[in-house]
Amino acid sequence: MGIAASELSEFVIRPTLMYLNRHCATAEALLLGIAASQSALGSALHDRRGHGLYRIGEHRHQHLWDHYLALDPDLASLVRGLASQHAFLSGPHLELTVNLRYATAIAWMLVEQQRPTLPEADDVLGLARIWRQTFHPQGRLRDFTCAWQTCIAPLDQQAC
Repeated sequence: MGIAASELSEFVIRPTLMYLNRHCATAEALLLGIAASQSALGSALHDRRGHGLYRIGEHRHQHLWDHYLALDPDLASLVRGLASQHAFLSGPHLELTVNLRYATAIAWMLVEQQRPTLPEADDVLGLARIWRQTFHPQGRLRDFTCAWQTCIAPLDQQAC
């Protein structure tokens, strides 16, 4: 069993996006959908594809730091501020598994690096396209939409 979608949104994704000055409904929905499709909202936090909620591989993590965040020291400092002070230095990739806010910031930076045109927050197929482009190029859009229906749609129905 993973993290409750409502709690992941309220206590991790939204505050992280606000901290980064990147919050919007679409960004929040997209990250929630990515976590649902990559790890079933944290049901399993590590496999051969990568670490944590968003299944970010070590090479992609390093590449993001070297080729995107390094070009914007202020943004890099902001993201680094979410990492554990000492643990990051000895095991930066482990932060992707144990530090949900840091992993969320890195996941958003991976999206931002692609410079996608964001759809409306309720356009699940549009969100799926960004997920596929950024996280799973060989993925099927229906994998994202099925994960959405399984992990997130029940949350939407509760609000009705």
